[in-house]
Amino acid sequence: MSKILKLVKQIFAEDPEVEEGTSLPANQSVLQKHATFFDRNHDGIVYPWETYQGFRAVGSGRLLAVASSIFINVGLNRSTRPGKYFSPLFPIVIKNIHLAKHGSDSGVYDSNGSFVASKFEEIFSRHARIYYEALTFDELMEMVKANRKPRDHKGWIASFAEWRIFYILFKDKNGLLQKETVKAMYDGSLFERMEKEKKSSYSTKNKM
Repeated sequence: MSKILKLVKQIFAEDPEVEEGTSLPANQSVLQKHATFFDRNHDGIVYPWETYQGFRAVGSGRLLAVASSIFINVGLNRSTRPGKYFSPLFPIVIKNIHLAKHGSDSGVYDSNGSFVASKFEEIFSRHARIYYEALTFDELMEMVKANRKPRDHKGWIASFAEWRIFYILFKDKNGLLQKETVKAMYDGSLFERMEKEKKSSYSTKNKM
């Protein structure tokens, strides 16, 4: 897989799209911070192979990483490139990531990509019934259904897929999504922590 990724990068090394995303704001929104983890070369743009690498970095299997990179980049690239021609590389421009916000979501990100604390608290006050600061899978799916807007089929699919992937990757050993885990997901700090833990674990195994 790594050889394929290197080949793709070489083929499109002169892609002019690279210059488009080089300018990131000094004070990023929470949503931009979330997306920046997947910008592996820090050029302001996330390509499918970077999304794949990001998922692998936090412990995803290859199949889920491939499926997620296709789903995310195909789904978000056009919205973050207003007025641009179609690109077969499906780039996501981080500075415009707020434009890719879909309907039927939790509302924790506002239209500018900022974190809305009251909406985050609602996730648990309304849906965490068994445990005060954690969601079971059934409660998570209940929340997804409760957020659905009428006839917003695209939003339904996006929301379901996002939360399903998140649950697969970050549930604890008891099958719960902890409140602190969900909050760290929103600003991307969870991804950074998981990558460090995976690298540390890999390093420890190699020393044994």
